[in-house]
Amino acid sequence: MNKNKYAFYLYGLFFFCIAAIPTAFAQTTPGDSLTVSVEDSLSAREPFIILDSLRYRFIGDGNFTRGNVNRTLMVLRAEIIYNGPIVTLTTNPRFTYGKQNNILAERDTYVDLFIDIYKNRRVYGFGLATIETSNLRGITLRQLAGAGAGFRLWRTKEQSLSLTNAIIYESTDFRERPTVTTWRNSTRLKGLHTFLQNRIRLTHITFLQPSLSDISNLRWNTIITLELPLNKWISLRSAFENSYESVVESTRKRNDSRLTFGISIGNKP
Repeated sequence: MNKNKYAFYLYGLFFFCIAAIPTAFAQTTPGDSLTVSVEDSLSAREPFIILDSLRYRFIGDGNFTRGNVNRTLMVLRAEIIYNGPIVTLTTNPRFTYGKQNNILAERDTYVDLFIDIYKNRRVYGFGLATIETSNLRGITLRQLAGAGAGFRLWRTKEQSLSLTNAIIYESTDFRERPTVTTWRNSTRLKGLHTFLQNRIRLTHITFLQPSLSDISNLRWNTIITLELPLNKWISLRSAFENSYESVVESTRKRNDSRLTFGISIGNKP
């Protein structure tokens, strides 16, 4: 499949998000008679709601150094979750920009969309799609899409831990080497842990994505975030990210790490 076809899939999922605004079926007003019929009783039932709540956060992280090495790194992120009793839509877009000694290093974009079905249950299904570009790794366009199942391993008021597994198809257009396409198994471990009555929050998410056809083609990514909420809306934060790709261009390294500090604003804890 070509890259335009995968872009079409992601755009279709995006427009589904926009179109899936909470709606309710019209209700029939009972008649004026003193006796309410069975039909009138059925028409007075609760409306069917697809999506009913919105949670969001906007995040700015950065790292700036001056001296023998002049380094500028800025990461802009958003976390948007649209919840419903059956369907949950989640997107976590981000943009990364960085220079080192006035030479452009990072100008990377990432957009994803997760559609979860019955996410509040212990076992649930989901579909995902992403589009990514990366100056850091010399990637013109990376597209992937797939589906799988999620498992809630642990859930309390202070702690949560979940595991997902999916089969995904990935296409990566590099700047210099030929396009690489492969099927992957994608395993994700995600956790949220709060301490001291939510005065400290620790979140972590790890992806492990080996190729199903080439064991030497492996990707992983880990993000660990420490947050100190100032109030309901604003939190100070620090994030550590490590990523690895075994298939890269000849001028690129396989492993990257970054440490950033910043602030988040929104109604999503």
